[in-house]
Amino acid sequence: MLGLAVGSPLLPVWLEIFLVAVAGIVPVLWMQWFRPFYIFSILVVAVKPQNLTSVQQRLLTRFKTKLNQGIALFVAVLLAVILWQLYRLAPLAATVAPFPPSWRWAGLLLAVAAFLASNLFLQVSASVMAVLLTPESEFAATQPHVLEKIRQDFTIAPWQVDRLLPALAAETTAAVAAAAESIGSASTRGNSSVGSIVNPKPADSNGVTSLPEESIEKK
Repeated sequence: MLGLAVGSPLLPVWLEIFLVAVAGIVPVLWMQWFRPFYIFSILVVAVKPQNLTSVQQRLLTRFKTKLNQGIALFVAVLLAVILWQLYRLAPLAATVAPFPPSWRWAGLLLAVAAFLASNLFLQVSASVMAVLLTPESEFAATQPHVLEKIRQDFTIAPWQVDRLLPALAAETTAAVAAAAESIGSASTRGNSSVGSIVNPKPADSNGVTSLPEESIEKK
């Protein structure tokens, strides 16, 4: 909104809105329709496709359904309506615009960048939500996506690793295993101590029963 608040329109209003909408919506919409975002990634780092489990491959298959394509189209239309409303309200933020009024083109570029980022975030979030809400029976019947086609069917980050946050995962697993082992050992020792107190082993007297000391003295 701040980018749209810079200066006065240089082009007809409808043309400026059209240019911002096309630049901010079309690239992400095309991606979600033909090569959906590869969700097993963080920023520019992604898990190698060959390291995915069968469940993760099924998740990728769900991103290629017609339902997700319809959701992508709905989100694009919704954002276009929101852009129109922001354009109408932009003059209210003219006093806090980031550039001087003569820098209208810089303001439009800022608006395009912000709109593109918000579009990407909302599109990916909506598609992930749709996949997570898939009924269990329908998800179980989903075929895993073919490993050889993942790179050409999805938009994957350039830097690919074996796993995300491997050190954190290893430390957590080791800590849990150590805690479980210590608890098990303590429980075993405790049970042994209690058992020895409650059920003491009789002394081996080779069949001779020892008499109390008082009886011996009286005799």
